[in-house]
Amino acid sequence: MSDSSTTLKDEMEESMKKIHYQSFDDWVQHFAINLENIWDESSAKDLEPDKNRKQKNNLAVVIGRGPSIKKHGHLELLAQSNYNGSIVCTDGSLINVLKAGITPEKFPKFYVVTIDPYQFIEQHFDDPIIAKFGSKINGVFSIITHPKVVSLARNAGIKIHWLHTLFDYNEGKKSFNHISSMMVRAKNHVNGLPAIQTGGNVGTSSWFVAWRILKNDTVALIGINHGWEDEDVSVMIRAHQKRLGDNAEIIKKDDPKYNNYFKKIYNPDFKCEAIVDPIFQFYRAGLIEFISRSPSWVTTINATEGGSIFGKKIKSMKFKDFLKNYRGGPRF
Repeated sequence: MSDSSTTLKDEMEESMKKIHYQSFDDWVQHFAINLENIWDESSAKDLEPDKNRKQKNNLAVVIGRGPSIKKHGHLELLAQSNYNGSIVCTDGSLINVLKAGITPEKFPKFYVVTIDPYQFIEQHFDDPIIAKFGSKINGVFSIITHPKVVSLARNAGIKIHWLHTLFDYNEGKKSFNHISSMMVRAKNHVNGLPAIQTGGNVGTSSWFVAWRILKNDTVALIGINHGWEDEDVSVMIRAHQKRLGDNAEIIKKDDPKYNNYFKKIYNPDFKCEAIVDPIFQFYRAGLIEFISRSPSWVTTINATEGGSIFGKKIKSMKFKDFLKNYRGGPRF
C-alpha cells in the first residue's frame, strides 16, 4: 500500500471515530428518555418466528435507497409481483416504498429499521402515508433512536420493537453497550434485547435484522449501492461533506486528492463501476466482511444491479430474476 493510501486510511479511521463519538452524549440522553418505553414495549426478539411453526418465514427483501432502485424500477417490479416474503425497509426508503404500492396490506410481513440517533430521521416518518399504514408496520428501533423520531413513528401506529446496536462493546464493562444492557434488564426484558452489528449504516443493519432477528435464510438486497455513479458526482461530493461535517475537507473534482477520496470500483458481477467516498469505503468493507462471515444457512443475494457490493458468499442477479426464481413473478 502506498504512503498516500495509508495516510488516507488513517485519516478516514480517525474521521469515523470523531463522527462516531461526537454524538455519544446524545446516545446516552436518547437512551435515558427512551428507557421507560423500552421497558414497556416489545423486544425485537418477539419478532423471531415460532420454532414450532411448520411454515417458516424464510425469504426477505431488504430495501435501501441507493440510486439503482430508481434506475432499474425495482419498487415497481416488487409492487407488481407475487412475492410473499418479508419486506425489510431502511427508514430512508419507507415513504417511497409505500407510495410505490409496496404496502403491508399486500405484503403483510412488513418491517422498517431505524438505528441512527439523529433528529433529521423524523423526515422519514413525516408523511400521511405513514399514518395510513403505520398500524400494520413493525418497527425495529435502536435504543439510541432520537425520542422525537420514536414518538412520530409510534403516533403513526408503528409497533416499536427495540434492540441494541453494537459499537463500543469491545471496551468491556465500561462500554455504553454493557451498561445500557444491564439497565434494560433491571426492570423488564430480563433476558436482554437482541444486539446486532450495524456497519455504521441502516442498510447493513437491515440485512442483519432480516436473518438474525427474523431468521430468513435467503436475503435479497435492492438499493444497497454503498456507492455513487458518475452522474452523481456533484451530489456525491455534497453528501460526503455533509456526512463528515466539520471533519470534511473541501475537495473538488480537479483536486489531486479527488481520485484517492472518491475511488472507482469495478463490480464484475454487474459489469459496472461505482464511486466510493471514504464513508462508503467503510460501509462497503463492513458489509462484505459481515456477509463473508455469515452462517452457512444464510444466502445473501445482491439484486441491486449496481453499486460496490460483491465478493465471497454474495450471489448477484437481476431483481426481476430474483422475483421470478425465488417467489412468484411479475404480473406482466
